[in-house]
Amino acid sequence: MAHGKSLWATAAVLAAGAAVVARRVKARPADPATGDRWLTVTINLGPEEIRPGELPSPLREYGDRIETRIRPAPGDRGTELAVRPRGAVPDSAHSVRARLSGDDPRQDLRRALREAKALLEAGEVLRPDAPPTTHDTPGGKLVGLLGRRAGGEGVL
Repeated sequence: MAHGKSLWATAAVLAAGAAVVARRVKARPADPATGDRWLTVTINLGPEEIRPGELPSPLREYGDRIETRIRPAPGDRGTELAVRPRGAVPDSAHSVRARLSGDDPRQDLRRALREAKALLEAGEVLRPDAPPTTHDTPGGKLVGLLGRRAGGEGVL
């Protein structure tokens, strides 16, 4: 009896998660000029300490393919660094399937933005130890897979 309840609970959680993802994708605010939104991080530095022409290498590598916006963060909490691709992003890039499979071209830009934040704040990009354990277990493989997928989105 308890086994059946846990299966129903798992199914309900998965359905609720899918509904949230679908709602977030549909509610995504887009700019009519480019068809895409700004990707933003808050950096613990003053706006005068970040210059558009002197961005860290992960963002400099994009050159003219991205737009950059630097402004004070709300509540005097540092600086907002925002980027977005120039030109239209294909509609297929906005699909949940593209995001889960790692085919969303914006994932590399998200990763570059997070790396730029780390370089500006700490001077380096911290990476997890590899390998994290000497025993390759099924749980470890799952965590490794989730960690690689999370790199493009920034979340598990």
